[in-house]
Amino acid sequence: MTKTHIAMYAGSFDPITNGHLDVIRRGCRLFDELVVGVGQNPDKRCLFSIEDRTTMATQLVEELSKDCPEAKKVRVESYEGLTVEFARSIGATALLRGLRNATDTAAECQLALANRHVADIETVFILPSQEFGFTSSSLIRQIVALGGDLKTLTGVVPQMVIDRLAEVQSEASSKLRGREMEGTWGVD
Repeated sequence: MTKTHIAMYAGSFDPITNGHLDVIRRGCRLFDELVVGVGQNPDKRCLFSIEDRTTMATQLVEELSKDCPEAKKVRVESYEGLTVEFARSIGATALLRGLRNATDTAAECQLALANRHVADIETVFILPSQEFGFTSSSLIRQIVALGGDLKTLTGVVPQMVIDRLAEVQSEASSKLRGREMEGTWGVD
């Protein structure tokens, strides 16, 4: 009997970017099944609820499967708690992670070693396409928070996400107003 190789690609996906979708497209070719786990990082302030992020990711994966038949093996689920516990609960044998640069590599290698030691789960790293090497959800949230021109995000995030970001940015009582400008929300 052949074992099914399930990988989990976890993140907050706040918002999901074309870089994330590129990692999904590449990763689904390597595994029998890929679960995109939309989680909540307690260290991050999210623009979108976990339900909104899960819905956007689900719709974008469905669109991706039109051009990439392997993406039909991808499902999106939200989860709470530790990533490795959720990975175990779905039978994942590996965590999929995208690496953009040397800073990502150092942090991700440390996390991969800890996950292997604590949960006996391996991590597979994928480099996104070159055009997405600079993309980060944190940078996108900062552009939104500071009132940046969302048209500049064309090619970086899907149009559906740009439309949702515009809604957040234009809300009179936006979640962004009145926030302290620290960390990823302003200049460090």
